[in-house]
Amino acid sequence: MTTKTAKKPQYWLMKSEPDCYSIDDLKRDRVEMWDGTRNYQVRNMMRDQMKKGDLCLFYHSNAGKETGVVGTMKIVKEAYPDPTQFDPKSDHPDPKSDPENPRWLCVDVRFQKKFKYALTLTELKNDPAFTDMTVTQKGNRLSVMPIKKKHYDRILKLSTTNR
Repeated sequence: MTTKTAKKPQYWLMKSEPDCYSIDDLKRDRVEMWDGTRNYQVRNMMRDQMKKGDLCLFYHSNAGKETGVVGTMKIVKEAYPDPTQFDPKSDHPDPKSDPENPRWLCVDVRFQKKFKYALTLTELKNDPAFTDMTVTQKGNRLSVMPIKKKHYDRILKLSTTNR
């Protein structure tokens, strides 16, 4: 008799500009496709690495003093063709993408928690626990990136502290 070992989740940080799609939008919608990615490296991570059950930090980018981690979500559907690439009225059309061989993918995420306060990028950069976290390093521009469990856990802990 064989026993199936449960797959440990992977951890991700996923960025969105709050004026495009915010943690409050996801809280309202509960489940939403994470669309509009137009970067091959991120597309490949979605295709090859992201799995149902993976845990994610929701990061508000370009949000002024509130740029940072604002909540958590979970991957609930693995990569599939991003329909916005074929919609000329969407914010992310790609007329060169072929429906027979789609260029871009998306995943579905489910809202889990909104933090009382954003854990800002400045706070992350000032905490020695995050020196090896990609988002704190210069030149990082990816909208989706893998993170370590220790970073995910520390951010969850910090999100419950009073300021």
